[in-house]
Amino acid sequence: IQQQQEIHVVMGNEACDLDSTVSALALAYFLAQSSPRAAVVPVLNIPRAELALRTETTFLLRERGIPAASLVCRDEIDLRALHRAGLLSLTLVDHHLLPGADAALDEAVVEVLDHRPLERRRAAPCRVTVEPVGSCATLVAERILQGPPGVLDRTTAALLHGTILLDCINLSPAAGKVTPRDEACVALLEERFPDLPARDAVFGALQAAKFDVTGLSTEQMLRKDLKVISNDEVLVGISGVFEDLETFLLRPGLLQDLESFCQDRGYAGLVAMTVSFNERHEPTRKLAVYSQQEPLRSTLCRALEEATAPALLLRPLPSRGPGLAAYAQGNATATRKKVLPILRAAL
Repeated sequence: IQQQQEIHVVMGNEACDLDSTVSALALAYFLAQSSPRAAVVPVLNIPRAELALRTETTFLLRERGIPAASLVCRDEIDLRALHRAGLLSLTLVDHHLLPGADAALDEAVVEVLDHRPLERRRAAPCRVTVEPVGSCATLVAERILQGPPGVLDRTTAALLHGTILLDCINLSPAAGKVTPRDEACVALLEERFPDLPARDAVFGALQAAKFDVTGLSTEQMLRKDLKVISNDEVLVGISGVFEDLETFLLRPGLLQDLESFCQDRGYAGLVAMTVSFNERHEPTRKLAVYSQQEPLRSTLCRALEEATAPALLLRPLPSRGPGLAAYAQGNATATRKKVLPILRAAL
């Protein structure tokens, strides 16, 4: 700020999963080679203390020789101060809506690259690329591959390759996430870098790292892949949980942990979306809705039960206690990305 240095930040969403992280790193690396004025900085949209919970991210970065100390986390850069000084431009990857706490930064957004349904249009000159692909890393890889030859190096290619494979469940059609563009992107990266490790090996290692919840407390599991939605009155957390719902619901002291988690963060409710996979990479999805406020819980449950775009095909499961509703999800292709707009509309 003292030197009046312009900063172009590339930032993923607040869940900061592998797709958000790698999309931010790779696009920032690409933009830095063609941006003479601004310093381009990829920012991981979580505090530094949260990074250790992103086990698949830390695994892949370690495998590719990228030290965690070289990353910039959200609590290590003052975006609001940069914006107030008129020095910030912001590219959003893997999301296009800033949470309420970041509303002041919205006018600094100059570009959006996302793969979820567009919930709000942005006016020119903001450049918007929103395409229904399985992984935002596919959109970033396409941008880089269309750029000057020689910009894409092996490290960046390996990060993008692994991320697309993990996001698209090893390109398995049964999981319902992969698109022809994701498949084409993986093939192009492998063609450009023939020594990239085999798909099965990459996916297996990343999936194992992602689902390794050994020793995590309930609070850490809920923080590991967390997004927040809100209206003017309430905040609701939506956590991706990487184990079967029945196993999760049997955790000792679960109801007390859920209430503490909500109270500590000011959430009126919490939706836990669990996923597990069989040996054919077919997902099983279940979800639980928790709130001590019965009207809110009923509103969220009704919205999920009655949803048609997409229909979740929910089947009630036995509840483990007051304030908690549990469901098996018949439509296993409806990921959190597709469920979030339903919950937002309900609020």
